Amino acid sequence: MIRIAMTSVYVDDEERAHAFYGDVLGFETRTNLDLGGARFITVVAPGQDVELLLEPGDSPLAEQYRRGLREAGLPCIVLGVDDLRAEHERLSGLGVRFTQPPTEHGPVLSAVLDDTVGNLVQLTQPLARDREAAPGS
Repeated sequence: MIRIAMTSVYVDDEERAHAFYGDVLGFETRTNLDLGGARFITVVAPGQDVELLLEPGDSPLAEQYRRGLREAGLPCIVLGVDDLRAEHERLSGLGVRFTQPPTEHGPVLSAVLDDTVGNLVQLTQPLARDREAAPGS
């Protein structure tokens, strides 16, 4: 069986990203190694195994990729939450800037925030579809 073990997000500043993803979003540090001029930092959501590598985004390819995503208004990653409205309120209270407030998009509620290190991040919550008509009605 193949599974996702690690994915990455390019960041302007690894230490600032580490603080944002850890202190603000609540991720736990899995790895924080000094590689002599760079750091290898991974974080995980509590109770999960998939690591998010906070990848230095200073290469020309990374800069072009991030700039293109940002100019198009596209998030670099999508994170799931149980209660998006509560997370939006909590994060807004911490000074997080949202470029899109909680908005329904079909079967999900989503919002987009600025991660302070060059990226847009989407938060999503599946919506219960109790409004569907009952069989036979």
